[in-house]
Amino acid sequence: MEQNMRATNEMLFITLQEWDPFSIGKEGYDTEIADSIAAVHRMDHPNELAKKIQEIYEFSFEEWIPMESCLKVAYKLIEIKNTGSCSL
Repeated sequence: MEQNMRATNEMLFITLQEWDPFSIGKEGYDTEIADSIAAVHRMDHPNELAKKIQEIYEFSFEEWIPMESCLKVAYKLIEIKNTGSCSL
């Protein structure tokens, strides 16, 4: 189970790194990625998660990310979470 969670978190991390919403390079988001992964584990609805991700990144960078972009990544993250938790 713990191995499964680690693999899921790794996939979530990579997905968020590759997203790079402000084009600053994938190394520039460690805090936001950690906060977003925590949110993924607390939330199951893409709209709710997208709004939270938007808030996390906006708080850190004082820049707004369009909701469509946040929603797209939220769907991917929830799919990873649901796939990871079911692959026993």
